[in-house]
Amino acid sequence: MKTSDRMEWLRLLPKVDLHLHLDGSVKPETVLELAAAEGIRLPADTPEGLIPYMQVDEPCDSLRAYLGKFEFVGRFLHRHEALERVAFEVVEQAAVHGCRYIEVRFGPQLHRNRGMTLDEVIARVITGLNQGEAQFGVKANGIVCCLRHHGQLDNMEVIEAASRFQGRGIVGVDLAGDEGTYPARLHRELFALARRKALPVTIHAGEAAGADSVYEAVDCLGAARIGHGVRMKEDPAVLELVKERQIPLEMCPVSNIQTRAVSGWDAYPIREYFDQGIPVTINTDNLTVSGTNLTKEYYILTEKFGFTPVEIGKLLLNGLEAGFMEEADRRELRRHFLHALTELNIA
Repeated sequence: MKTSDRMEWLRLLPKVDLHLHLDGSVKPETVLELAAAEGIRLPADTPEGLIPYMQVDEPCDSLRAYLGKFEFVGRFLHRHEALERVAFEVVEQAAVHGCRYIEVRFGPQLHRNRGMTLDEVIARVITGLNQGEAQFGVKANGIVCCLRHHGQLDNMEVIEAASRFQGRGIVGVDLAGDEGTYPARLHRELFALARRKALPVTIHAGEAAGADSVYEAVDCLGAARIGHGVRMKEDPAVLELVKERQIPLEMCPVSNIQTRAVSGWDAYPIREYFDQGIPVTINTDNLTVSGTNLTKEYYILTEKFGFTPVEIGKLLLNGLEAGFMEEADRRELRRHFLHALTELNIA
């Protein structure tokens, strides 16, 4: 199959993106318009000219260098209309690549410099997601992020706010940020609160830190899913724990290489994890910062790791089954996915 034909075939597949950051997926042309509305001068006046400020080189120096790209965009995401717009546009971008369900994560404490409350930030993001869902037919929920470098009080407020929106657009909570400098063990009390609130938990782990970070996330923080998990193979006992408990991994191939979670594609363990029966899911992480989309992510799997159409179908269904969604939505999407896979002769 020609590359163009394979890309189009992959684009048409029904997909799920469970690990998708709002502030890492803002379109350059949107930044231009938001800056103009606020009278802020930018270092470039075209979308192409802004790319070096919003997108990492491949690979970048580290996760910390990768996270630095968020600062450029973050200053424009403190107004009601900006949050609604970028949330809507994330759904729009996902629809182009066949997504039928997405979970968009964001740290509400990062968007309050213009006086919005936590509840207002969350509500505006949900409004944008709902508008996108209505227009593009992509079911879209939110995951609220606590930040590793934030204090306990700020993060506790985030958990409390997330619980107020549970069932109204928010489906879980996350711990994100500089994993190497701020280990998960610092946040045990925080995620004990999340469990008391019955909030599903996913934790960034095994990206900038090793297998012990994954163990901490699962055993102490109650993670039902692991964001990335690339380095958990460094400890066979942790690998076995994740396999035994069938904890889904939210792997983001392009981003994982860019942040140097591993040295390169030859060391990327996605095939190993998949072949061992670990429920691997495929995600984008940050559409703009990583310069990626789900079609590209799946193409890489076929090109570099030899994933077959049947195996691609398994990955698609893994994402569906791992989503923090209502069971009625899952049943409906499962019917759609199975029908589409049958039509494409890969069920």
